[in-house]
Amino acid sequence: MVPPTAVVAPSQAVAAPTPGMFGEVQSVLPPSGVIPLSYTPVTHHWFYAQFIELRQCWKPFSIADSSRLEDAFRAGPGQNAVVSTDGGRYDVDLHQRIKSAVYWTEQEVKVRRASWFYRPENDPRFLPYDEEFSEKLEEEYKNALMTNTWHRRLEFTGGETIVMHNPNVILHFLPSSQPDEWGTAQGEQARPRVVKRGIEEFENIPTGEASKIDHLVFVVHGVGSTCDLRFRNLIECVDDFRGISYQMLQSHFKQYQDEGMIGRVEFLPVRWHAALHGDATGIDSKLKAITLPSIGKLRNFTNHTLLDVLFYSSPTYAQQIADTVVDEMNRLYALFMTRNPGYHGNVSVVGHSLGSLILFDLLVHQRDPGSKADDSTNDTSVATGDSCHSSVATATVSDSSLVLQSSGGAIGHVEDVSTKSAAEEETLSVILGRLGLTDWEETFQKEQIDTEALAMCEEADLREMGIPMGPRKKLLGFLRELKEKQLQSERVELETMMEQERRMVEERRRDAEEQSKQAASAAKQVMTRDPLLQSASSTSVDYIIGAAGTGGPLVRYHQLDFCPLHLFALGSPISMFLTVRGVETLGENFSLPSCPGIFNIFHPVDRQAYRIEPLVTNNFPPKPVLIPHHKGRKRLHLELRESLSRVGSDLKQRIMDSVRSTWKTINEFALAHKTTPQELVDKQVNDVLRQMTAAEQERQDESASSASSVMDEEEIPIGSLNQGGRRLDYVLQEAPIESFNDYLFALGSHMCYWESEDTLLLILKEVYGYMGISPIKPGQVNSTKPVGQQFNTPPPMSCPPTQNPSMYPPSAYSTPLPGEVGALVSGYTTPPRMTQPHPPRPMNVGPPPRSGFVKTPNK
Repeated sequence: MVPPTAVVAPSQAVAAPTPGMFGEVQSVLPPSGVIPLSYTPVTHHWFYAQFIELRQCWKPFSIADSSRLEDAFRAGPGQNAVVSTDGGRYDVDLHQRIKSAVYWTEQEVKVRRASWFYRPENDPRFLPYDEEFSEKLEEEYKNALMTNTWHRRLEFTGGETIVMHNPNVILHFLPSSQPDEWGTAQGEQARPRVVKRGIEEFENIPTGEASKIDHLVFVVHGVGSTCDLRFRNLIECVDDFRGISYQMLQSHFKQYQDEGMIGRVEFLPVRWHAALHGDATGIDSKLKAITLPSIGKLRNFTNHTLLDVLFYSSPTYAQQIADTVVDEMNRLYALFMTRNPGYHGNVSVVGHSLGSLILFDLLVHQRDPGSKADDSTNDTSVATGDSCHSSVATATVSDSSLVLQSSGGAIGHVEDVSTKSAAEEETLSVILGRLGLTDWEETFQKEQIDTEALAMCEEADLREMGIPMGPRKKLLGFLRELKEKQLQSERVELETMMEQERRMVEERRRDAEEQSKQAASAAKQVMTRDPLLQSASSTSVDYIIGAAGTGGPLVRYHQLDFCPLHLFALGSPISMFLTVRGVETLGENFSLPSCPGIFNIFHPVDRQAYRIEPLVTNNFPPKPVLIPHHKGRKRLHLELRESLSRVGSDLKQRIMDSVRSTWKTINEFALAHKTTPQELVDKQVNDVLRQMTAAEQERQDESASSASSVMDEEEIPIGSLNQGGRRLDYVLQEAPIESFNDYLFALGSHMCYWESEDTLLLILKEVYGYMGISPIKPGQVNSTKPVGQQFNTPPPMSCPPTQNPSMYPPSAYSTPLPGEVGALVSGYTTPPRMTQPHPPRPMNVGPPPRSGFVKTPNK
């Protein structure tokens, strides 16, 4: 950009020109008697670029991050040029002015040290000028302020002009509307841009994240690469998830934060969709070749989202998905511990949709942390346990040691048994001596190659080291023999496993045949007794159940480097997949080996969510636990619905009382005109009363069942899957607009969890519950109530708070009106009608004043 020229109005006195930052600048002296204004250096703030809907915008760093960047910038180029920002999830290179992600792969974005901003037309946001241009504007602003000279016009090549009218009014004119020498625009087109100095008036700049991390949470997505209806990826959705957690910490854990007891919870995304649909598998190109050309967008959506469920049921791609999830979580955990060496908190996992099923299968196949068996023994025992339990004909799961079929069905975790080869036991010197290549030992040591690295070398690597053809061929022959021995060992191991599986399948087949014969014999006996069944025909199909279930793929699950504390399943189809795999019940003793807690969270109209409690026990509660609203009570429309239901029940009771009284009156009238035994009348009356009482008892049971759906899960033990007896199913409260039509919001409800405050508050409550910290409702003081009892829903709106009846005068209760029916029927007394209690009358109050209360008589 060519330097502009500063110009003042003709009426002002012009001094001799002095060189400035814009080349030759005419510096104007203030009129006599005018006191120059004081100058305060501008405060710089750092911004980063972000693309929103293919449009670049600039967002400010938090105050804490900007301060660290500014300190590193002022320290000079010799100091550390990389600064960690955004809670350690991003690094900023000050030399290159770029911001890059740490834990995941993302396009690098530009950063800018900003002090001057402009607001484009039809855009409420201010955008920063580049650093060089901002420095020039700051210099001109300083000159104008020190000399108290304004109406300065800075002209640029291209026709753009900036006019400084006063310290608070600075405009940027575009070429279509050039101002005259007085700063007045002559054209009627584009409006000038408003120019702003500093960030003093900027709003919504975050203060920064707490440096202390209390808990680490890995988030695994479901089908597809987009996670919500706005087609955002997992990283963007987890950013919203993290942002809502900050809001909940500020509103419900503020006191603990002020006291320094807690910091924050870190959420990291775990992505597997890109690895499945990448070039390594080639699945996208295969699908493209077989996909029909019609309705291309719909077919493309199906191939990239819905087919992921089928891929997880495939033996080939299920293994790919399982390996990707395990490797990615282990990589993220290792990188997190490297960047946070002082972290001693726990780890939890969150799975959405299919991701929750992947995590469930993975955690089922983890080793028990308390087990002291070595790796190979543990793997073999898990595999054997799989085979034994899967042989049960009814597919009943009742033992905690059971390893369920993985999404692709499942066998237990069977890792390769590591058998050390001769090359691993021998040193590099021994191998080279045996091959007669001791002269090249120094070359290998120089390249830092040991036996493990030698096994991975290829001919090109050896040629690059300068090894001649003769020794190179010897080494290649040795490596070929080594690989053949390893393959032979793996082949023997695999054949042994297959032979064991064949024997178990044969045993299962014989058991199934025996059971089939017994069932056929029993059916034949029944048919011989019933002539209608003798003419019926039936077809029997025998299925051979393998070690991975009927049709289930064989998946080997690797071990995690950590033991999760909780599994939060959002909109999860876990129980549906278990049912499809043939699991009839999990049993009350079933639990995850390394994860003590699991929470099945779902929206009431989520089409892909299923309950888990019916698979654990037959005596499951009829309703899931209702998650309280984050503001501390039920939503208004839910309370209104319960109130209307209660009013309807009261009205029904009144009608029943009226019918009862009318029936009594009719019977009395009939007795006066017909001689009927008194016993028959009493029997009829008692039958009617019995029916009325049963209906009333049913109404009370329904009311109690509805009241039990609030957050009081500790009263009903449900197996051992969730911390030894806690409830498993938790349902969100639907929004008022969602109550009008369930089908309209069925699609969006499956993706509502990323922006749900209630979901985040439940997660934070359970996470901090292990630290002895309970959330505090807004507006309340910290309570000494035990953890887990802070969110009891208040009574419904129609139920007045329980108080002492003696506080009210006798007029609080009134008898039925004369016209109302409520007489006695065979000793049954209708309860008195309830009225609103009157407040106590004030005592020792004198007569009211005449003015304003009593009409003054006319004189």
